[in-house]
Amino acid sequence: MIRVLLVDDHPVVREGIRGMLSTEPDLDIVGDAGSGPEAVVRAAELAPDVILMDLRMPGGDGVEATERIRAAHPGVHVLVLTTYDTDTDILRAVEAGATGYLLKDTPRGELAEAVRSAARGETVLSGHLAGKLLTGVRRRSEPEGPSLSPREVEVLRLAADGHTNAVIGRTLHISATTVKTHLMRIYEKLGVGDRTSAVTRALRRGLLPER
Repeated sequence: MIRVLLVDDHPVVREGIRGMLSTEPDLDIVGDAGSGPEAVVRAAELAPDVILMDLRMPGGDGVEATERIRAAHPGVHVLVLTTYDTDTDILRAVEAGATGYLLKDTPRGELAEAVRSAARGETVLSGHLAGKLLTGVRRRSEPEGPSLSPREVEVLRLAADGHTNAVIGRTLHISATTVKTHLMRIYEKLGVGDRTSAVTRALRRGLLPER
């Protein structure tokens, strides 16, 4: 079972999401919170696998809560679920450690699959939002660091598209274990600890050009 914590300042929204996901046999809604600070406390109490986090809440910002939760509980994956889709909002969330970013009009099936992907540590970002993330990244470029090999660029590009290690391996005709090894080397070169941060930093350093 995937343990899920819902965070939104509107009770009716929390109940709606709970109703959407409660019918999924592998998803367990373990609790909810109405603000960022409450989410930090509930994350420590409930040890969820995935947190569906609203972005802007009067009682406390979702980005700050994401950063605090990820720092205290690196194994917890935060999936932002919001109505805001500006490039600045998306970039702030990703930089805080969010595994992905979805809008509240996401269909139930896609939302459930996104939670499962987030639980596996995979990047969850639609093509529309990925474009906005790229725009935000370009505005805040970083100096170049260690370069990535052509194979590492291929692996990271496929990871950015949300593919699993197994799918990446089949696409590149290498084993899933080799894909994992490439990802670990990429993380080390970029000074990050997960796929989403690796993609963001690679884009900001110009290491992952557009196709």
